Amino acid sequence: MLYGAVAPQTKRERMREQLVPGAALQYPGAFTPITARMIESKGFDGVYVSGAVLANELGLPDIGLTTLTEVATRAGQIARMTDLPCLVDADTGFGEPMNLARTVQELERAGVAGCHIEDQINPKRCGHLDGKAVVDVDTAVRRVQAAAQGRTDPNLVIMARTDLRGVEGFGAALDRMKELVDAGADAIFPEAMADLGEFEQVCAALDVPVLANMTEFGKSELFTREQLASAGIAMIIYPVTLLRSALGAAERVLDAISTQGSQASQVDQMYTRAELYELVDYAGYNTFDTGLFNFSLTDRSTGAP
Repeated sequence: MLYGAVAPQTKRERMREQLVPGAALQYPGAFTPITARMIESKGFDGVYVSGAVLANELGLPDIGLTTLTEVATRAGQIARMTDLPCLVDADTGFGEPMNLARTVQELERAGVAGCHIEDQINPKRCGHLDGKAVVDVDTAVRRVQAAAQGRTDPNLVIMARTDLRGVEGFGAALDRMKELVDAGADAIFPEAMADLGEFEQVCAALDVPVLANMTEFGKSELFTREQLASAGIAMIIYPVTLLRSALGAAERVLDAISTQGSQASQVDQMYTRAELYELVDYAGYNTFDTGLFNFSLTDRSTGAP
């Protein structure tokens, strides 16, 4: 009832224990607290909180407009709703390297298990778009060092993301990844790899876990979990998948209402009332107040009483 029962410190320990080469842990992206609960109910390994999704949910593009307060608040709302560990996108750290320590501590207090810091300049842009620009290696290294030094829980996973592949090529990106590991990164997020072979080379060259971003409409092919596990990948994120799916469904329902005068044709595609009540544990709250749950939902398929 209410929130997850597992303490943030335990979630961090769990993420570290599970984050090993070849594990290919699956972290779908949650765009609301209730989608985090759904991810858990389906048996996934963890929850990802995308900076792009948080911006898009506010109606904004992913160009660095969100603030640390907005991201930490939403990440906390999502993280506390699940017993799974959550990895959050901390963008470029919300300021210069000196700001990274505060960013990490705010995210720690929000209850996340890990965060990743990228090497783009501000204003940043989606990692699978052209025209990106990255900071010099010294600045990128200082960001990671500041993040690692800023955490108060040594089990918080500090992951370093590099976007250099789309700017200077694979070789330069791999060299930077090695420097970011030397700077203290616990794991590496190589953005926009061109093929499975590049993922394999990254995993072979580094002695820390590697993340694969399986976002739709991007630079990378949508590889299966088995393919990525064979390449040595430790974690897979699906950052915008649920948001895109939800928006597509919402648009179809709105179109039906507009053109048909009713949502009736779309009802069989919806989550039923019974399923929704089960997801939010409506019955569980009856432990505290029988007046809250004094009815029954007998038809699971339709949610009708």
